[in-house]
Amino acid sequence: MAPVGTLWGIAIQRQTKVILAAAAVAGLEIDTPPVEFSVTNKSPEYLGKFPLGKVPGFEDDKGFKLFEGAAIARYVSSLAPESGLLGKDANEAALVDQWVHFGETEIAAFSYEIMALVSGRIGPYSKEMHDIVLGRQARTLKFLDEHLAASTSGYLISDAMTLADIAVAGVSQQAGKITCGAKERAQYPNVFAHYEKVTAHPKVKEVFGKAEFAEETMTYKPKTA
Repeated sequence: MAPVGTLWGIAIQRQTKVILAAAAVAGLEIDTPPVEFSVTNKSPEYLGKFPLGKVPGFEDDKGFKLFEGAAIARYVSSLAPESGLLGKDANEAALVDQWVHFGETEIAAFSYEIMALVSGRIGPYSKEMHDIVLGRQARTLKFLDEHLAASTSGYLISDAMTLADIAVAGVSQQAGKITCGAKERAQYPNVFAHYEKVTAHPKVKEVFGKAEFAEETMTYKPKTA
C-alpha cells in the first residue's frame, strides 16, 4: 500500500504518537521524514507548507495540508472507515470528537501548564497557580475514572477501540510523566487500566513505547545561587 501522506512529527511527541498509532491500527502507511525541532520546522521549505512552523504537520500526495495533531489524527482515521476508529455512526463519531477534545483541553492542557510553571517558562513560579491547575486536572481525571468504571468494555465509547481511546491514552501517558506520580495514578485506577488496555494493542504499543511513568509528580525546584 502506498503511503497516504507525509507526517513531520517528533517520535516522543504525544500528538505524533496518536496519529501514527491510529494509522497503524487502520492499516495505513505514512512517511515520516526525520525532524529536528526548531531546525526543520523553521526551515523555509517547512514554513512554506506550514507558516506557523507547528509540529506535527501533514501533507498528502495531492498537496492537501493539515496542522494540529487532533485534526490530523481524525483525517487519517477517516481514510479507513472500516477500521471503526471514528465509530459506527454519527452519534459515535460525535463522541469520538468529544473525548479527543476533552483529553486535549481538560487533561493535556493542564499537564503542559504545570510543566511550564515549574520550569519558569511562563514567569515566576506560583504555588497558588500550581495547586489550582492540579486541582482542575484532578477533577477531570476523577470524572474520566468514573466514566471508565461504568464501561463494561473498558473503552470510552463502545465495545471496540476508537481514536478517542488512543488519544486519551496519549494524554494519560503524558500525565503519568508530569502530574500523576505513583500516588496519583493509584487514585485513578480505571484511567490507567484504560491506558494499559489501549497500549496492549500490538500496533499501539509499538508506537507508544514504554510508559516511563514518574514515581512522583513534577515539582518546582528553586534555582540555587
